[in-house]
Amino acid sequence: MFEFRKRSTIQKKKIRLRVLIALLFVLGCFGLLVNRLWVLQVERYQGLSERADRNRIALVPIAPRRGDIVDRNGQVLARSYRDYTLEIVPAQIKNMDELISQISTVIPLTPLDIRRFKRRMGQTTRYASVMLRGNLSDDEAAVFAAHSFRFPDVNLRARWVREYPQGESAAHVVGYVGRISEKDQERLEQDGIEGNYRGTDVIGKKGIEASYEAVLHGKTGWEEVEVAASGKPVQVLKRIDPIPGDTLHLSIDIGLQKMVEDLYNKGFVKEGEPERGALVAIDPRNGQVLAYVSAPSYDPNLFIDGIDVENWRRLADSTDHPLIDRPVSGTFPIGSTYKPFVALAALKLGVRDPNARIPDPGYFEYGNQRFRNAGGAVYGPTNMHRALVVSSDTYFFSLGPLIGVDALHDFSLMFGFGRKTGIDLNYEKIGILPSREWKKKAFKDPRQQRWIPGETISVTVGQGYNSFTIMQLAQATSTLAADGKYIRPHLVSEMENTVSKTRTPTVKQPDYQIEVSQSSIRLVKDALVDVTKRGTAKRSFAGAAYESAGKTGTAQVFSLKGSKYNSRTLKRSLWDHALYMGFAPANDPKIAVALIVENGGWGASIAAPVARKVFDYWLSPTRSAQVNSVPVLELDSDEPPEDTSPDVMVPQNVPANPEDKVPEHLPDILAPVGNGNSNGRNGSGQRQRNE
Repeated sequence: MFEFRKRSTIQKKKIRLRVLIALLFVLGCFGLLVNRLWVLQVERYQGLSERADRNRIALVPIAPRRGDIVDRNGQVLARSYRDYTLEIVPAQIKNMDELISQISTVIPLTPLDIRRFKRRMGQTTRYASVMLRGNLSDDEAAVFAAHSFRFPDVNLRARWVREYPQGESAAHVVGYVGRISEKDQERLEQDGIEGNYRGTDVIGKKGIEASYEAVLHGKTGWEEVEVAASGKPVQVLKRIDPIPGDTLHLSIDIGLQKMVEDLYNKGFVKEGEPERGALVAIDPRNGQVLAYVSAPSYDPNLFIDGIDVENWRRLADSTDHPLIDRPVSGTFPIGSTYKPFVALAALKLGVRDPNARIPDPGYFEYGNQRFRNAGGAVYGPTNMHRALVVSSDTYFFSLGPLIGVDALHDFSLMFGFGRKTGIDLNYEKIGILPSREWKKKAFKDPRQQRWIPGETISVTVGQGYNSFTIMQLAQATSTLAADGKYIRPHLVSEMENTVSKTRTPTVKQPDYQIEVSQSSIRLVKDALVDVTKRGTAKRSFAGAAYESAGKTGTAQVFSLKGSKYNSRTLKRSLWDHALYMGFAPANDPKIAVALIVENGGWGASIAAPVARKVFDYWLSPTRSAQVNSVPVLELDSDEPPEDTSPDVMVPQNVPANPEDKVPEHLPDILAPVGNGNSNGRNGSGQRQRNE
C-alpha cells in the first residue's frame, strides 16, 4: 500500500514536470510569435507595407499620343491613330505553332504576319511581349474579345499607330518612325530618359521624326492598378494622364512639293522616265524651306512596324538609291552656279575692277597649259557683268590666281558652303570647300598634300575639288537674294503645344550679316537678272510675268581624258549634271531655288525650266496674298549700321595668296592631266560647260 502511494506521488511529480515543460515550451513559442509579430507589425511595418503594396499595385505606363506634323497650310503629313494589336509572351506558350493556328481561326493571319512575329521573337527575350498582329479593326477586336477565354496567354492591346497620309511625297522631310532597337535603348539610357519610353514601341528614325523626337514624343502617363494574386487587374487606384507631343507646323507647301515631285517623276529628257535629283526652295525673308525634294522617294509607311525583306531589298538594291536624302546627303560639283559667289569674292577682295574688260580668246593660259571655254566659245573683251551673263569660263579662270584658294574658301564659308547650314535635319554633310589646310588633311601622301596653283583655277568654275550639297547651294542663293543676310534654313516654322495651344517659332532672327557692300551685291544681282533676259536662261524665262535672277550650271561626272563630250555616244549615267540657282522676283525676292537633275545634261534646257515652273506656281496671282503675308526676319537693332560704301575695286596685279604666283619652273605647278591643249578641259582634267 505504501509503495503504491509512493509510485503515485512520483508519477504525479513527473506529470507536473511534463506539464510545466510543455507550458514553458508553449510560452516560449508564444513569445517567439509575439516577438515576430512585433517585428513585422511594428519594427518592419513601413518597409513590409510598401512591399505589400508593390505586390498588390502594378504601375502600368500609358504611352502618349505622338504629335502631328502638318505643312504650312495645315495639310497633315504625319499623324497617330488608335488601333489594336494581339501580343504574346513566348515564355508562356508551350506550342507556339498550334496557338497561332488556333488564333487564325478567329482572326485572319497572313504569312507575312507570322514571319514578322517569328523574326521579332528572335530579336527579343522570351519574357517580352511580342506583337503577333497589328492594325486590328474595331470589329476584329470585338470578335477576339468574345473568344479571349480560349486564349488566356494572348493579350489584346490598344496602341497609337503612326500614319503618313501623303505617302512618298515629302518622305525625306518627314522621315519615319520604327521599332526601338537595342542601340536606341542604349542611347535612351545614356540620356536618362528611358523611363519616358515605357510602353512605347517606336521612335523617330529619319527626317523630322528623328530630329524633333523629344518634342514629338510627349510625356508618358501612369496608372496605379490593384491586381489580384493571379495577376489580373482589379481596379485603378490612381492615374496620371500622358501629355501628347507637340504639333509641328512645317514651312513646306505640300502643293508646291507635289508639283515638283511630279516633274521629276514624269522625266525631263524622256517622257515617263523618272529623274534623279534634288530641289530646295527657300523664302529669303525668313529662311523657311518651301519645298524640299529628293527624287526618287519612298513610302515611309513601310517602316512603321518593320519593313519586310522584299520591300527592303527593292529600296536598298535600287540603282536610283531612293533612301538617300539627296539635298543634305548628296554632294556634287555645282559648276557655273558657283560663279556669282566667286565674283562677290573678287569684289570683296578688290582683286579686279568689275568694269575692266579682260580678253577672252576662248581660253586662259596659266603656265604652259590652256584652260578652254566649253565648245571653244570666244567672247572677246569681257567685264564681270558680261562674264556672268554669258558664263565666260576664261574670265573666272583668270580670277583664280588673283583671289587664291584660301581667301575664296573663307569668303564662301560665310554663305554656307563647306559647312552645315544648320537646317533642322540630321545627317547633313559638310561637302568639300577646298583650301590648303583641307588638302593637307585629305591626303596622306606628302606629295599630294601641297596645293597646286592650277587647282585654284578649276575651283573658280565650280569644279575641281569642290563638292557641295544642294542645300548649301540653296542657302547661299537665299543669302544672296537677302542681300547677304544669313538666316538659318529651317523646315519647322512653329511648334504648337497641344495642351496650351501656344506656338513657338523655331527661328526668330538672322544669324549674321555678311560683310560685303550692297553695291557689290547689286552688281552681281543685275548680272543674274540679265542671265534670264539675254543669257543662258533666256528661253526658259521668256514671257514670265515677273523678273527673276539666276544662273545655269552643268557639271561633269567623269574625266574626258582629251576626248570630246557627246551625250549621244554615252550611257545616261555618264551624262553631265544639270543645275540651276535663282530667285524671284528679282527686286523683292520671295523665293530662292537651287536644283540638280542628275545626269540631266544641259542646265539651261533641263534645270532652268524646272525653276521657271516653281516660280510660276509660287508667284501666281492666286497665291500672292499668302506669299506677301509671311514674316520678315531682321537683325536686332543693336547691330552695327550697315556699311554701304562700295568694296575696294582697285585692280591688283599681286595675287591674294603669294604662293599662287607662277614660279619660274613649271613642271609640277598644274595638276597632272596630260596634254594641256585638250579641248574643253580645265586644269583638273574636268570639262566645264559654258552656262
